[in-house]
Amino acid sequence: MESLQQFLPLIIIFGIFYFILIRPQQQKQKKHKLMLDSLQKGDKVITIGGIYGIIRDIKGETLTLEIAKDVMINTTRSAIGVKREK
Repeated sequence: MESLQQFLPLIIIFGIFYFILIRPQQQKQKKHKLMLDSLQKGDKVITIGGIYGIIRDIKGETLTLEIAKDVMINTTRSAIGVKREK
């Protein structure tokens, strides 16, 4: 019983960290992965570097973005930060 009382504060602190830090981060990562998996041609996106573009081609993990008229760049799926509304 005494040993449980010694570890109780640590267990409570871990529980607080889990619900305040760990769990929300896991949910955010899951939501971001679902967004990356749902990318399609024509979607408007913003890269993690802040480049706005429209997806013009998808080949596996490589995306071709049109960032200006007739200006294309290649990037990876993981470089996409946000999918904008059409």
